[in-house]
Amino acid sequence: MKRIFSVFSYIPIHWKLTLWSALLLCLLFAANNVVQFVFVEKWMMKQEEQEIERDMKELLNLLLAKEVAFEKENYALIRTQLERINVRNGMIRIISDEGNPIIVAADNMSDEWVSRKITDENSKNILQIEDEMIVMRRSITIFNFQGTVEVVRSIAEVERLIMAFYRIMVISSIVVIIISGLGGRLLARGLMKPLQSMNETIRKVKQNGLKERMSPGLANDDISSLKIMFNEMMDQVERSFHQQKQFVEDASHELRTPIAIIEGHLALLRRWGKNDPKVLEESLQISMTELVRLKKLVEDLLTLSRAEKLNSVRVEEYCSDPMEVISEAVKKRAVVHPDFHFKLELEYFQLITLRISDMQLEQIIQILLDNAIKYSGNSKNIVILTSRSNGDAILTIKDYGIGISEQDLPFVWDRFYRADKSRNGSSEGYGLGLSIAKQLAVSLQGDVRLMNNPEGGTSALLVLPIYEETIK
Repeated sequence: MKRIFSVFSYIPIHWKLTLWSALLLCLLFAANNVVQFVFVEKWMMKQEEQEIERDMKELLNLLLAKEVAFEKENYALIRTQLERINVRNGMIRIISDEGNPIIVAADNMSDEWVSRKITDENSKNILQIEDEMIVMRRSITIFNFQGTVEVVRSIAEVERLIMAFYRIMVISSIVVIIISGLGGRLLARGLMKPLQSMNETIRKVKQNGLKERMSPGLANDDISSLKIMFNEMMDQVERSFHQQKQFVEDASHELRTPIAIIEGHLALLRRWGKNDPKVLEESLQISMTELVRLKKLVEDLLTLSRAEKLNSVRVEEYCSDPMEVISEAVKKRAVVHPDFHFKLELEYFQLITLRISDMQLEQIIQILLDNAIKYSGNSKNIVILTSRSNGDAILTIKDYGIGISEQDLPFVWDRFYRADKSRNGSSEGYGLGLSIAKQLAVSLQGDVRLMNNPEGGTSALLVLPIYEETIK
C-alpha cells in the first residue's frame, strides 16, 4: 500500500485530479447502481410472492366453497377448476398425505420439476424458491381427504429481467467510467489552467524580473483571490527591492562623502601638513567632525534596523508617565536651543499609560522636535499639544517654518530623503530621523503623520495606543 501511495505521489497534480474525480464519480455511480439493483430485485420478488399468495387464497376459497369430495370421479371437475385459476408458466398440484400427486394443473411446466413435500395440518403457507420457481404449500382437509396444495410460479422471466437490468447497469457503468475519465480530465484542466497561468507568471518573474503580474480574471473565486494576493505581494517585494536598492545607493553616497573628506585630509597630512601646526589642527578637527557624522549615521542605521525588527518580534513595554517623558525631552532640547520657545499643553496625557517604552517615546519625540527646530526658519516658537481619539493618544508638535511642499510630503518617510527644495537647504543629518520615528510608531501599532498648517509651518502627529487597563 505504501508503495502505491509512493508511486501516486509522483503523478502530476492534473492527473491526480483526473483520477480522484473519476474515481469519486464511479464510486457514487456504483453505489447508486447497487442500491437500485438490490431494491428492484427485492421489489420484483415481493411482487411475485404477493401474486402467489393471492393465487393460494383464491384456490383455497374455491376448494372450500365447492366442498367437492376428492374422489376419482370428481378429479376431472376439480382439475378444470384448477386450470381456470392457474397462470401461464405455473402449476397447481394437490398431493395426498402419502406424497402422491392427486390432481395436477400445469402450463409449460413438468410435474417432475418440483419436489413433493407434505405439510402438516397445523402449518400455514410455506414459501420456498426452488431453481427458477417459487413454490407455496398449504395443508388442506376436505371431508376425509388430507393433503397438501401447491401453487408454483416460474420466476424465469423475473430473473431474466433482473439479469437484463444487471447488464444495463454494467454497460452504463463502463460508459460512466469513460465519461468520468473525460469529465475528470476536463475538470482538472479547468482547475489547473489558472494554476498553470500562475506558474507561467512566476517563471516570467524569474526570467524578466519583478514587473510581471497575474491577470486576476473576472471570476470572484479563491484562485482570483490568490492571484490578487500574489500581485500585492509582488508589488510589495518590488517596492522593497527598489527601496533596498535606493537605500544601498544612498548609504554608499552618504558614506563616501565623509570618507573622502577624511582620506583627503589624511593624505594632506601625510604629504606635508604634519609639519604645519595650523594645517594639522584644521585637518584633525575636520576629520573628527566627519567621524562624528559617520558614527551618527551608523547609529541611525542600527536604530532603524532595530525598529524594523520590532514588526516581527514585538515586546510589550509601557510608558506609565508620558507627561514626564515629554517634559524631559523638551527640557533637553531647550538647553541645546535656548533661543527657542516651547509651549506645552499636556493635560490629555494625565493618568494614562501608553503602549511604548519610555526610551522609544523619548526617541520619537527627540526626532520630531529636532525636525521642527531644524526647519523652523526665523520662527522660534514650537507648540506641543496632546489629545485623545478612539482609544489613541495623540501628540502634536507644531512649528511655524516654511512647511513642506505637497510633492515632497509622500516621500519624507523614505530613508535618506531630504526635502531641500521646500526647506532651507540645510544639509545637516542624513534623512533617517523621520524613517526611524515612523518605523518605531508603526511597529508599536501607532503612526506618525506630517501635514502643513494653514497658517504656515508643519504639524507632526504621533498617534499611540493607550493601554486601556491602566486608565484611571
